[in-house]
Amino acid sequence: MTLKLENHPCFNDSARHTFGRIHLPIAPKCNIQCNYCNRKFDCMNENRPGVTSKILSPLQAMHYLEQAIALTPSIAVVGIAGPGDPFANPDETMETLRLVRAKYPEMLLCVATNGLDVLPYINELAELKVSHVTITINAIDPEIGSEIYAWVRYNKKMYRDVEAAELLINKQLEALKKLKEAGVTAKVNSIIIPGINDTHVIEVARKVAGLGADILNCMPYYSTTETVFENIDEPSPEVVSEIQNATAEFLPQMKHCARCRADAVGIIGEINSDEMIQKLAEAASMPKNPGEHRPFIAVSSLEGVLVNQHLGEADRFLIYGQDKNGCSVLLDSRAAPPSGGGQERWKALADLLKDCRALLVNGAGDSPTKVLNANGIEVMVLEGMIEDAVSGVFNGLSLKHLMKSSQIHACGTSCTGTGGGCG
Repeated sequence: MTLKLENHPCFNDSARHTFGRIHLPIAPKCNIQCNYCNRKFDCMNENRPGVTSKILSPLQAMHYLEQAIALTPSIAVVGIAGPGDPFANPDETMETLRLVRAKYPEMLLCVATNGLDVLPYINELAELKVSHVTITINAIDPEIGSEIYAWVRYNKKMYRDVEAAELLINKQLEALKKLKEAGVTAKVNSIIIPGINDTHVIEVARKVAGLGADILNCMPYYSTTETVFENIDEPSPEVVSEIQNATAEFLPQMKHCARCRADAVGIIGEINSDEMIQKLAEAASMPKNPGEHRPFIAVSSLEGVLVNQHLGEADRFLIYGQDKNGCSVLLDSRAAPPSGGGQERWKALADLLKDCRALLVNGAGDSPTKVLNANGIEVMVLEGMIEDAVSGVFNGLSLKHLMKSSQIHACGTSCTGTGGGCG
């Protein structure tokens, strides 16, 4: 297998008008919170990392990719860039990369990460011939980094301030070094934040060049509502150009970055077509494994009107389907497996709901969620009217307005962002 590395439009300016890329949005969780990052908004005209209209499972992503390649034959690169960090979602990320490599052996594979948790996966990335990796490194000085990052979550422990920045920076630099030892082409993104790190980016360039980085992307900070940095002005084109010229002493520059969405598809700079937006929505509304026939949705409810019962307290589950007109209808009520029994109880529940693509609950523990997810049943923690939630799932609509805060903050803790990612 010979990969045409020169066809990557982000790493090669001459390729960007000919070859396209697709980002598969399969990684919703993040392991850091940047003070410029807000994942709540989804405007189809907004291009910035972390924004996506849908989240896909690995198998949904493969179905979507097949449709995308048929509609957009210019695609030469399959990338994973969030909407969170790929390696805060390592199972989904690695499964997707394996599936793509197996089906499309000549496709370039690419991931964009903050670098915190990528180290354990670098050897397999190299084995899968993931040819391009981008790490966003905004500082190499922990004091400066502490102004950029609100928190870092590593090995289930939260870090803040200088300690968080120091941990993140050390992991980033170690990952960059190991990527280059593994023969992977590495790009470094540095976001220029006026008054924070704008005079420091040249030091970042000097450091990462010494570790073997191949190209540098000095990205202008994007002002985003409801973030710590929302009142900071974006850097002027003149300032960005000055920094690019200064850092060019150390590394080649990427100057054509379009700050792509986590669901971007096609030629860089072009917005997603209406047809591709529809294909993404269709994929998201399918069972997690589109090859399975899972026509129903299960709901845990106290009275049958609201999604308002914790999974562990449910004694029965309401089963919804669709009539011939596509309207949601209650079809059945199934008794829950008896309490106790640990993992066996959740395996029994997975078997009980094996014809359901999703289970809507008001709360759920990690153990049952993992078992049900592994059996193709998506556990969705919501609050609100059953009719709205079920209809939304069947039709692939956004359910952000129904999600509980513990789901929106995917890191699982209170934070200033959505946990959606800073890759």
